Amino acid sequence: MAEHDGGPSAANLEDGKLLKELEAIHRTRHETLLYGSDEALVTHTQRMNELEHEYVRRHPQRAQTPGRTRSGARARSGDG
Repeated sequence: MAEHDGGPSAANLEDGKLLKELEAIHRTRHETLLYGSDEALVTHTQRMNELEHEYVRRHPQRAQTPGRTRSGARARSGDG
């Protein structure tokens, strides 16, 4: 993917920079949702998706906490 107004392509970022970009975009998500224009929200969502998909592509076997899975949530609520 080519560079665009939202920053360099996620595929071109080294791992450390990718993580910094993800941290920054997650930090600004709530305010963008509440106070950003429709266009800002769409742009933010597209960039966040691009960064997240790249991270998952690079780390398909990433650590997963049992409590963050569907079955873990059911166990916490007693529904499982």
